Amino acid sequence: MEITTAIILSMLVPFGATFTNLIFHDRENLRDGLTLGAAIVTFGLVLTILAKNGSATSETLTLFEVFPGVDIAFNVEPLGLLFAVVASGLWILTHIYAIGYMRGNKEKHHARFFACFSFAIASVMGIAFSANMLTLFLFYEFLTISTYPLVAHKGTPEAIRGARTYMSVLMGTSIALLLVAVIWTYSLTGTLDFAKGGILEGRVAGVMVPLLLGFYAFGIGKAALMPFHRWLPAAMVAPTPVSALLHAVAVVKAGVFTMMKVGIYVFGIDFLAETRASEWLMWLAAFSIIAASLVAMTKDNLKARLAYSTVSQLSYITLGVALATSLGVLGGGLHIAMHAMGKITLFMCAGSIYVATHKTNISQMTGLGRVMPITFGAFMIGALSIIGLPPMGGSWSKWLLIMGAADTGQWIMIVVLMVSSLLNIAYLLPVVARGFFLSDPENGGPVREAPLLCWLPPALTAAGTVALFFYAGTIQQFLMPLVAAN
Repeated sequence: MEITTAIILSMLVPFGATFTNLIFHDRENLRDGLTLGAAIVTFGLVLTILAKNGSATSETLTLFEVFPGVDIAFNVEPLGLLFAVVASGLWILTHIYAIGYMRGNKEKHHARFFACFSFAIASVMGIAFSANMLTLFLFYEFLTISTYPLVAHKGTPEAIRGARTYMSVLMGTSIALLLVAVIWTYSLTGTLDFAKGGILEGRVAGVMVPLLLGFYAFGIGKAALMPFHRWLPAAMVAPTPVSALLHAVAVVKAGVFTMMKVGIYVFGIDFLAETRASEWLMWLAAFSIIAASLVAMTKDNLKARLAYSTVSQLSYITLGVALATSLGVLGGGLHIAMHAMGKITLFMCAGSIYVATHKTNISQMTGLGRVMPITFGAFMIGALSIIGLPPMGGSWSKWLLIMGAADTGQWIMIVVLMVSSLLNIAYLLPVVARGFFLSDPENGGPVREAPLLCWLPPALTAAGTVALFFYAGTIQQFLMPLVAAN
């Protein structure tokens, strides 16, 4: 199969699953089986691209020209391919988990839920393989639109309010800031194509460089930089599989992925380093890392605590770009995969706890680890990866980010990253300690894990965080073309 064919099919297959969910809405086993098949096929297509293309940048597939110098076009490069592998691979486990969660929790409107979920994955594939900023922008907006019904899925007043916040922040930042940045870039360069080393050097100078970067950074609302982060905690009213989609598979990863694409292929890391245009972004990312962690410590609701944890962890990737060093970029790219595997584990465990016990607050979970040992064991492994302790994958991405900060003499950033890990311990490990080492008669009794489809996926992703520790070097080597000299 040609790479161009595989790229198109990787978008069309999940898009087709959108319609099979609607067509077979009243035949749940067939509907869910077809969607699982689509997820497996999509992952297989991405692996085919990986096998054929490796870490090279492929030829560009142009569908049509929008206006001179700007096309709807796709290609493969290492960062996008890594994102596609992570998203398509985790779609399989997330779908299996969602079947168990939706049925075990007796949620309604399954067909609509899985249709929107599938469309969101199709959008992610479009983002991952976009060859220019306009194509990425279009699929970025498709992702926002397709996930809005998922956030509002329960239809309660709280869900509707959360979905409105979600949509207003993400669409508002896109239209008011990101679109302006895209148009501004085109007016300066006459193109929006992603190019090694960037397209802005020699086209913009002085204060205009950090200003344009600001339009991009705040316009990419899905990266959840403070103060444009409110949509993420607000979206926690959605069912837990949606939280997994938002935090690991699609939305936030699309945000930080876009941030990295802009830094590497629009501005260029060397240009950012020479102009020092990203220094302010580095400090904002550092603030978001610490501030979100402190807020997370105050939350008793487990999903709310994990949401603010995500705000903090996303800023690690933004910090990697803002450091404007090779190690920072590699650390940020590696953290996309490491955080995805760790955080999806934590959210799936939160959902498993809810399905089995209908408990959502950490203060209610005393002793639950003794009756749900697999779920809480998986949570502990995922938490250790987020903290950055070996032998979990998250330790390597944090190490590279620390080395990137040291490479530029940014010692305060090293302190920020170390303090952040301590704060991670403070807000994640008490969940494990309360579950395993404290007792509550109300939560006692024999082992009563959630249904198989709810506890097996997080157990597998927890194992994945360990596996990533041993393959981190392979991923780093795969990403090396991002920072190799032209």
